[in-house]
Amino acid sequence: MMKKLLTFSLLCLFAFQNVSISAQGKPNVIFILADDLGYGDVSVLNPKSKIITPHIDKLAKSGMIFTDAHSPSSVCTPTRYGILTGQYGWRSKQKKGVSRQYDPPLIEKETYTVGKLFQENHYATACIGKWHLGWDWPMRDGRLARDILSGFDASAEERLQVEKKINFSSRLENGPTTRGFDFYFGDDVPNYPPYAFIENDRIITIPDRYKPDSIYGHPGMMSESWSLENVMPAITKKAVEYIHERAKLKESFFLYFALTSPHVPIAPSAAFKGKSNAGAYGDFVLETDWAVGQIMKTLQAAGIENNTLVIFTSDNGSTGQDGTRMSGQMNAVLKLGHNPHEPFRGMKTDLWEGGHHVPFIASWPGVIKEGSIENRIICHTDFMATCADLLNKIIPSGQAIDSYSWMPLFTNKNQFQRPYTIHHSSEGFFAIRKDQWKLIMTGNSGGGLILSKPEIIDGIEVPIQLYNLAEDPAERNNLYRKYPEKVNDLTKLLQEAKQKK
Repeated sequence: MMKKLLTFSLLCLFAFQNVSISAQGKPNVIFILADDLGYGDVSVLNPKSKIITPHIDKLAKSGMIFTDAHSPSSVCTPTRYGILTGQYGWRSKQKKGVSRQYDPPLIEKETYTVGKLFQENHYATACIGKWHLGWDWPMRDGRLARDILSGFDASAEERLQVEKKINFSSRLENGPTTRGFDFYFGDDVPNYPPYAFIENDRIITIPDRYKPDSIYGHPGMMSESWSLENVMPAITKKAVEYIHERAKLKESFFLYFALTSPHVPIAPSAAFKGKSNAGAYGDFVLETDWAVGQIMKTLQAAGIENNTLVIFTSDNGSTGQDGTRMSGQMNAVLKLGHNPHEPFRGMKTDLWEGGHHVPFIASWPGVIKEGSIENRIICHTDFMATCADLLNKIIPSGQAIDSYSWMPLFTNKNQFQRPYTIHHSSEGFFAIRKDQWKLIMTGNSGGGLILSKPEIIDGIEVPIQLYNLAEDPAERNNLYRKYPEKVNDLTKLLQEAKQKK
């Protein structure tokens, strides 16, 4: 359904050399995850985009564009959980929303992760950037923050009181280095305290002051000289250094590079300010594109570009904020003539396509056909099965139950088909997709977000929405009355899928 939007990339087809995977040796794998980047932000996907993304476009030319790719959630924490575990975030103990400051680890110790899979197969593994999956924060009295907080729904005031008792100089427990990564560097979440960089299980510069209101973000502790504009340059520099180090050691590696852009705080560094046609938001998208370019240039300089699978995508749709005071009103960027959701309805947090239909590009020279386009539906949870397939390994029983390998798509075979795909909103509502049909179940309660309450048709509340995406990708024509049997079939399938173990 998206072919009309991809005429630019169709001009970039090249001959495909069918090189066997075994002949490549053990490939490196890099998963680049943008934060709140919309489908319409990428110029190769959206001819109407006011933002030109040359590095992402070049990556697309070198590999495969997936036109029907989806994050497992329309918000970030559950998507990150899905990428690393191969199962939907709502199967975890957190049923809606995202993790907040000082929340405990969401990935349980016994849960198998992509990082563990690579470690077992003698890869070096690194997570660089935004973690947002919780830690066990040590208190000065020997307890953990989780022992005091009243669960994931703890109030902001409760979290501030807990923060006063945290020992920031002590080791952070049960973070990335216990969930499959040999190395971690990042800031956890850029709009939550503590405002500090973390390396492995230690804060590099101890937060010693309270963040002033003039600096964007939730109230809390901050390290000296903390700069929001420095986050993207710092994590990109660390990722580049990591690739060079592994190349010198001739180690196969897995790098999960989780960007903090263009999510709020919308804080483009000086080199990108004023350089786009879509305000500060567009400038931050340009910095996102630059980071992708830095990774690709580093691979080329290190001589390992041809033996590296690179995946680029986003954790969910965009909020469309224009960057006013590093945030702005939702969808304010539309006033600048740029639509980050193009051609879809909805935005981040929604069950409509704009919430979870994301850019997705994969490049692997000699294996993935240059300039190719794949229209079958995929989901981020499929990453685990793909990596296991790549390594010719079997995932432990009961793990990664929502994961299906992309390898048949990468190698131009036809065995791939997801039986269904489940979408999940910020408020915990569900949708299910099978073939061209999509059923949205929004319940009948209010809550303030677009899909926290039913749609109104002819003055009547309609908690059920059914769309034929092949004919109506913008989800404008609710067909639930016309096809009651399809509603019943998909409702039953959704209930069965939620019970899967």
